[in-house]
Amino acid sequence: MKFNISSKTLSQQLSAVSKVVNSKNALSILDNFLFSLEGSTLTIIGSDQENTMTATVEVFDPEGSGSIAIPAKRLLDMLKEVSGQPLTFYINDENNDIDIRFLNGHFNFMGINGAEFPLPEAAKEDGKSMTLPAEVVRKGLEHTLFAVSTETIRPVMTGVFWDVCPVNEAGVAQPGITFVASDTHKLVRYVNTEVDPGLTTSFIMAPKPAAILRSLIGKEEADITIEMDDKSATFTLGTFRLSCRFINGRYPNYNRVIPQDNPFELTIDRVSLLTAMRRVALFASSASSLVRLNIRSNEVLLATQDLDYSISAEERLECEYQGNSMTIGFNVVYMIEVLNNMQADTVVVKLSDPARPGVFVPQVNLEGEDLLVLLMPMQVMDY
Repeated sequence: MKFNISSKTLSQQLSAVSKVVNSKNALSILDNFLFSLEGSTLTIIGSDQENTMTATVEVFDPEGSGSIAIPAKRLLDMLKEVSGQPLTFYINDENNDIDIRFLNGHFNFMGINGAEFPLPEAAKEDGKSMTLPAEVVRKGLEHTLFAVSTETIRPVMTGVFWDVCPVNEAGVAQPGITFVASDTHKLVRYVNTEVDPGLTTSFIMAPKPAAILRSLIGKEEADITIEMDDKSATFTLGTFRLSCRFINGRYPNYNRVIPQDNPFELTIDRVSLLTAMRRVALFASSASSLVRLNIRSNEVLLATQDLDYSISAEERLECEYQGNSMTIGFNVVYMIEVLNNMQADTVVVKLSDPARPGVFVPQVNLEGEDLLVLLMPMQVMDY
């Protein structure tokens, strides 16, 4: 078979598909992209067995049809050196010889029979389907991905939980979608009630496909169609399709761990607090990463110290605080992550006492949105 394609167009598609390909694979065939030509449509597939990425692109002057597996790293390296040039692919279907011609030369190497490439199982006929605005999914993943756990001892905590039309305490499904992630130190819950998926379901999405899906949304502006069964889902966005398996298990009841009676409220400029945290973090203990917040009616004092090196830092910030004066400790690294993943100009920290979690929320949520971040406190020792 033969076809022509722009190296820039091909690079853009391969860049997206390559995100799913591992650097090392148990099956050597997965070190390749699968190219399938049907008419003038070229389908490119990459896989790591758990996740499969598919992209389609229109080619010019196609001849023949068929499929072949092409070494991913070799092809990507070659395209870097011939950027901006038209390419002509000549593929011998009998011996899998590949000849790629550009303006002043050509590359010649061997591929692998495309029939050896493993493809994902087709979705079950009794599966579910829904369509969501890409922007809703992007926000949900951006707000939660940073909080997933890296500890594989509890696999369900390593993914993003999608609660579609969640059921309230009265047993009634509420239109909307909730994204949740937690590593037991912090928990993020993002709710969007502007959408009505039209079904009630839930699943746990692994962080790798979640990150890939988030990166795709910047490339395409179309809605996302999600086809799912009880074990996997396929996300279709424009010319891309991402298939992934769910993390098996039951996600904990996230609403139960969110305090409902934190009466004290600290209101402060988010950027000022974030930049101050970054400064005092330079002098925090490498062992504990503790930052103390000494909170009074109109100011908060941030303090860090590393006794091993006899260094410390303090910074005062203006704030509005309604409640009893207190000193509470947090992990400064987690604080920076929480503040960095909120876009509001002003944040409200709801507190109760130094031993109970702090709840971070934007002072003003966008219409139809509700973002909440819970952060566990640390024990503060007098020094």
